[in-house]
Amino acid sequence: MSSEVLRLRAPRHQVSRKSITLWTLHALIGWAVLLVPQLVVLIFVRSPWQLAAAVATLALGTAHTAVMPRWRYRVHRWEATPDAVYTLAGWLNQEWRIAPVSRIQTVDTKRGPLQQLLGLSTVTVTTASAAGPVHIEGLDHADAVRLADELTTTTQATPGDAT
Repeated sequence: MSSEVLRLRAPRHQVSRKSITLWTLHALIGWAVLLVPQLVVLIFVRSPWQLAAAVATLALGTAHTAVMPRWRYRVHRWEATPDAVYTLAGWLNQEWRIAPVSRIQTVDTKRGPLQQLLGLSTVTVTTASAAGPVHIEGLDHADAVRLADELTTTTQATPGDAT
């Protein structure tokens, strides 16, 4: 590791713009899980309370789905240097993380069905930290593979036992 002091700073790279679609789909699925049973109950129990609950769920779901994915896209950043992995993630609760390369234990990539459909991946960097692993969600698959390879090579070349 160089003598440079690691400081919390905004990472340089944005995630893939296709992440907006991924997060929109996740939000739609989540709100549908809440709304569909309410609509089924509303068919059989025509209660003003059931209708109000369904309308409220629809309004909240629409607002969340319209705002959250774009907001998250504007916030999410990542960067890997020879010394550390920097991330900024979240939308309401934002988390900035620095993972020194000397503390990296494993580097993994993950692709769920929607990520595969959109050509995206998540890179997970596990460190010797009580805060848990660092996730870089929403990378183009080729960028994720390149990053995982780069981090693995850098980690292997860094002395120490990552503890």
